Amino acid sequence: MRLLHTSDWHLGRAFHRVNLLGAQAEFIGHLVTTVRERDVDAVVVSGDVYDRAVPPLAAVELFDTALHRLADLGVPTVMISGNHDSARRLGVGAGLIDRAGIHLRTEPSAAGTPVILRDAHGDVAFYGLPYLEPALVKDEFAVDRAGHEAVLGAAMDRVRADLATRAPGTRSVVLAHAFVTGGQASDSERDITVGGVAAVPAAIFDGVDYTALGHLHGCQTITDRVRYSGSPLAYSFSETDHRKSMWLIDLDADGSVGAERLDCPVPRPLARVRGTLDHLLADPGLTRHEDAWIEATLTDPVRPAEPMARLTERFPHTISLVFDPERTQDDPRVSYARRLAGRGDQQIAQDFVAHVRGAGPDEDEAAVLREAFDAVRADHAVREVAR
Repeated sequence: MRLLHTSDWHLGRAFHRVNLLGAQAEFIGHLVTTVRERDVDAVVVSGDVYDRAVPPLAAVELFDTALHRLADLGVPTVMISGNHDSARRLGVGAGLIDRAGIHLRTEPSAAGTPVILRDAHGDVAFYGLPYLEPALVKDEFAVDRAGHEAVLGAAMDRVRADLATRAPGTRSVVLAHAFVTGGQASDSERDITVGGVAAVPAAIFDGVDYTALGHLHGCQTITDRVRYSGSPLAYSFSETDHRKSMWLIDLDADGSVGAERLDCPVPRPLARVRGTLDHLLADPGLTRHEDAWIEATLTDPVRPAEPMARLTERFPHTISLVFDPERTQDDPRVSYARRLAGRGDQQIAQDFVAHVRGAGPDEDEAAVLREAFDAVRADHAVREVAR
């Protein structure tokens, strides 16, 4: 069976105020063409279909168009909700849409109930594990501690239990939206840290033939059987060096996996340039970036006059301007943001306690801080779903 693995469409998302809906529509067209020309048997979409719980109407219309075009191909599609999606909204009409061959899996309780597709070699069971917010699903999976590894492990136990009841030789595919150890993050992914831990081990997916992951925006191979497709478009300048693509997966009769990486259309290249304003305007080596979306970091010791206007004369698609004067680390003018770079919410809070009190929090106090951050995250997730 030949699968096309994609994820993290983030329909409705902009790139530094640049509307990407046209580029997203171009990607959908590319996806449909790939399915038709490469004889794809099933499409899997591993979450974050939308960029937010209540997407703009134009994004909903594009999603509707995508569903119709995929259904018209007669090629089954299995998709799950991600941490940016409202699972309840995305799942509306799932039972009816299912009849058209579009299988939406947004309910955690259905983790062990597969979509069964067949080829000449028998059944392939597709298990959809939507994004599992630990604080919201711990009761469903009867786990003592609300952590990613605990709830995802319990969901995979259901998958393996169901698979054990299937006919011998049944192949299996899991769709999951999670941060797996070994994956490389970028700036455009929403933090899913719980209890100070975001990542789960790849071994949690042992026992299935292929795991189609979503969440991280870079295309990555965790193991031969566990892969991220990444997002089809760049959503931050941290993705400047990404090669945006999808995985074409061949699942053989014995469950062995072959993978081919297929490139996605690039609406405009990205480039990060750094230096004084005069240097950026004069450097001939930057000519190749003049048609790119630009993030310019100015290192002038004093902010120059009208920097954006002057930059766009040479780089008309400059959309991000950063000021980072060259200073020593002990210079008192080093920015607050720079001092916080690389620190998570938990570490910032602990550093604040140390600054105010003269000593950092002890183990119990650190646990209280973690619980507070987790509670806020869970409350935010509940509010998004309820909107």
